[in-house]
This record gives sequence, C-alpha cells and structure tokens, in this order.
Amino acid sequence: MTVTAQMVKELRDSTGAGMMDAKKALVETDGNMEAAVDWLRTKGLAKAAKKADRVAAEGLVGVAVSGGHGVAVEINSETDFVGKNADFQAMVHNVTKTAFRAKDVEELKNADLAGQPVHVVISEAVATIGENMNLRRMASIEGEHVAAYTHNAVADGLGRIGVLVAISGSDHTFAKQVAMHVAATNPLALSEADLDPVVVERELAVQTSKALEENAASAKPKPDAVIQNNIIPGRMKKFLAENTLLGQMFVMNPDITVAEAAKQAGVTITGFVRMGVGEGIEKKEEDFAAEVAKMVSA
Repeated sequence: MTVTAQMVKELRDSTGAGMMDAKKALVETDGNMEAAVDWLRTKGLAKAAKKADRVAAEGLVGVAVSGGHGVAVEINSETDFVGKNADFQAMVHNVTKTAFRAKDVEELKNADLAGQPVHVVISEAVATIGENMNLRRMASIEGEHVAAYTHNAVADGLGRIGVLVAISGSDHTFAKQVAMHVAATNPLALSEADLDPVVVERELAVQTSKALEENAASAKPKPDAVIQNNIIPGRMKKFLAENTLLGQMFVMNPDITVAEAAKQAGVTITGFVRMGVGEGIEKKEEDFAAEVAKMVSA
C-alpha cells in the first residue's frame, strides 16, 4: 500500500523515531501501524509506546463510589472548552451516578435520568451547548472497599483521568495512594496472570528479534543458550514488572513494589479501573489559526 506523509507523521509522533526510519518501517510492514512500531522497536529505534500515548480527544471522565461499588464513565466532546462548562460537568456527574444502575454502556444510554433516557439527555446537551458529545464507555468494579481518584480534576469526581481501586483490608488511605499510583503509571493489568496473552506474545516476539539482532551485530556474540535462557527472559521479566500493577515500584516508596507495599499495609488489591479521556480515539489535527477562524465565522 501507499505510505502517506500523514502515516509517517503519526508513526513519528507515537515512537519518537526519525522521519526516514518511520517511513522505512511502514514500507517494510505494508503500512501496518502496529507492525511498524514493532519493527522500529526491534531495530532499537522506538520506545514501547502504548496506544494511549498517540491519541487524543476531549471531554471528561467521571468516577463515583457507593459502598463497595465504583463506576467510571467517559463522555467525549469536541473541545476542551466544554470540559470547563458547568452544565457539561453537571451532566457528566449525573450520568456517572446513573451508571450504578447499569451493567454496561448500552444499558446506561437507555437508563432513566430525571425522567429521560441518558442518550436523550446528552442529545439535548448537544443542542444547548452546541458541540457534539458522545457517551463512549463505562466500567465498574466491586470490592470490600473501593477508592477513587481523578487526575487533572475540574470538580469532585470529574477529571481527565479517573481511577478506581478495589481492596480487601482496612487501610483506605493506602487504597487512595494506589489509585494515584495507577493514574501515574497506567499499568496494563493487575498481575502477570491478568495480562492479555496476545500482548505478552507480541512483546516476546519483539524482545527475541531484538536480542538476536543485537547479538549478531556484537563484536563478541554470546552463545545462543545465553540469549534464550538469560537475556530474553530477563527482558520479559522487566516488561512484566513495569506493566503489572503489583510488579511496579510504588510511586510513594520507589524502593518497594506495589505488592510489597500492599503486604506491609495489610491490604490485598483485588482490581482496578483506569480511564483516561480520549484513549483509542484518533482526533483530527487542525491548524490553530484555521480553528480560530472557523470559530469566528460560526
């Protein structure tokens, strides 16, 4: 397929690779963006970028807790100005509270909110505020205790990132600290057992290719057994530690892991939800002057 300048720019933005390297990666992988990221990583030309690092959208995430039940909701808007709008904030807050009565986002869209289905409430807000909006997703979690945290908060329970952490144990302050940790580090899963096997296999393939290529180019290559039994497993161990909540070093005490910190606090972390505004949404980039001109002419 044809590799466009926009594709090269997107890959550069997501990986930090040079323009020619990004173009070559796309050519080598027939324009497959994920495969191109892996190709660059294999060559040591890119960071391990998560999809959330290269997408953007506006809106707010709302979180709420009732007893041992927590909910998180994302409602998107076209611009960040709407996130500062008091009417929009009130709507997100009310929809989040309504989410306690829904099992998924489709049920939430049809749930009653002040005598109307949620999707109608949002449609009316679109007409009032004058900007397209979308109830994109919701998540819920249950536990003996659930702590909530919002990052870049604009109001209580509303922000750019919303986190819920479920624990068993009585140290509720620790649970809140873990929620703040999750907001900062964005782990892929609670533990190694909870990681998507496809993600693990993909990482193993990248690290294997990278280790073999580096060894082949080395002035003093190591025996294949060392690569297979030491180097690759060591890199995978590092990947698992960095991407699982229990394996990460605790931001409140970087000398110990989250698992060790939980043990010291007498707490068991049973689950978490992290929801960031715009994860997985491609947002059209627009020239700032053109954007202002369009707003003036509207």
